[in-house]
Amino acid sequence: MNKAEKIQQSETRIFKAVFPNTTNHYDTLFGGTAMQLMDEVAFIAATRYARKRMVTVSSDKIDFKKAIPAGTIVELIARVVETGNTSLKVLVEIFVEEMYSMERYKAISGTFTFVAIDEYKRPVPLEA
Repeated sequence: MNKAEKIQQSETRIFKAVFPNTTNHYDTLFGGTAMQLMDEVAFIAATRYARKRMVTVSSDKIDFKKAIPAGTIVELIARVVETGNTSLKVLVEIFVEEMYSMERYKAISGTFTFVAIDEYKRPVPLEA
């Protein structure tokens, strides 16, 4: 399988309902909760690409463009956008869907960097 095929096959999508227990006093999703969900879906995409132990080493510029209200559905889409020797970057976008209409919009995007490690937590090459 070539690199482009690996990237395509590792794309990961997760859907979640935004319930009141995940929202702040403005009835919108906590930013920290959104970041946790983004890191999780990015980890899955990174692991699906590399098929190795992966750890998050950084998150880059997370843009909160629109609030995510309670009572909506979110779709998180993670795609590998860059690969190096031992690390890779994953772009994560969160889209919001109204439950009772066809309205959909992008609310948040950000990039996460992961490193492949061995059982001793030392970096290892992605391609081996």
